Amino acid sequence: MSAIFHTIIVTPLYNGLIGLLEFGSWVDVGIAVVILTVVVKTALSPLSLKAARTQRLMKEIEGPMKEIREKYKDDREEQGKKMLELYREKNINPFSSFVTLFIQIPVILGLFYVFSKGGLPEIQTDLLYSFVPEPGSVSMMFLGLIDMAGKSKLLAFFAGVTQHFQARFAMPPLQPREENATFQDDFARSMQTQVKYVLPFVIMFVAYVASAAVALYWITSNIFAIGQELYVKRTLEAENKATKPVTEE
Repeated sequence: MSAIFHTIIVTPLYNGLIGLLEFGSWVDVGIAVVILTVVVKTALSPLSLKAARTQRLMKEIEGPMKEIREKYKDDREEQGKKMLELYREKNINPFSSFVTLFIQIPVILGLFYVFSKGGLPEIQTDLLYSFVPEPGSVSMMFLGLIDMAGKSKLLAFFAGVTQHFQARFAMPPLQPREENATFQDDFARSMQTQVKYVLPFVIMFVAYVASAAVALYWITSNIFAIGQELYVKRTLEAENKATKPVTEE
């Protein structure tokens, strides 16, 4: 499995990164990291946009779903039927987001591996394709300021900050806990809190311990994801506005 992962994902991404360094002296490793991350995220955007759209639609029906759970809490079979009816009515496939995210995970891990284990500025020539030339020199200084091979507190900090905002855009606002909240409600609330406020610190720590290149990757990836969330939000708002019946005055 490890060999397949390296052959299909890691090696092509590594060659893409090294190939970008041949575009000109202005392309340092940091710029190559940003370009490669954007290219890969753009290629995956049909999947990630579909997942983001599903998540947004799921948030819109949270109220009706809660009503169904409360009304049919003693009849699980009927509850399931009503949930499926609601999904069909809103044209939602609740499992599509999991499938699309599952497909993206190997690629995201591959990017992380390339940026954290790539060994730059040393070039692993045994991984290069015959048509990818070995760069004459590799600049590790991002914009002449930050060493991509070292650790950067600044980039690690922004990796955590952008992760927090990405979670805020992707998730609904945290609502006050209700007195009659179920275990499922409490679990969802706990997960939402951890993703918004705990995960950013984890990302910040990992980004600092790994390298500045990994931190820059997380920042670029998070900013790209925030842009996608805003795009999906505006698209759904426009669709809802277009389908909303016009009231006569």
